[in-house]
Amino acid sequence: MTGMDARDAGLGDTELKKELAATLHARRELGEDYESALVDSFLEKVDQRIDGAVDRRVRRQVAEQQMVVARGSRSPDKSTDTWGERYGFGVVSLVVAIPLSGIGGGVAELPGLFVTWAGIVGVNVAWALRGSPTLGRRRGKGGDSDWEE
Repeated sequence: MTGMDARDAGLGDTELKKELAATLHARRELGEDYESALVDSFLEKVDQRIDGAVDRRVRRQVAEQQMVVARGSRSPDKSTDTWGERYGFGVVSLVVAIPLSGIGGGVAELPGLFVTWAGIVGVNVAWALRGSPTLGRRRGKGGDSDWEE
């Protein structure tokens, strides 16, 4: 445990030194017969303080996480989409587009091909806009803009 961790855990250097000095002084006065009991007592006090510090840290972290969840915010530098989610959907849609183009073009010729590709483009646009709160949203007269007064 570093000095900074000890202070954060409530185990200030001076306080811990006082506890150790008192334990050593008691050992000198009582003799070696009580050494294991004194060491156990000292370690129990240190253990209780460490447990208290860990409990405080855990409560603080849980409270911070609950605040993030309550606000519904995400870290701005972390994206929820992975590379596979972003590009995989596009690749899969292009692979599926090959047989769909053949079916649409074979059944309804050129108009069928246009309808097929309009559907493929529409699905990909919807996928791209699903995570964007501003793209694809129409501005009403409610004044959603910061520029309007």
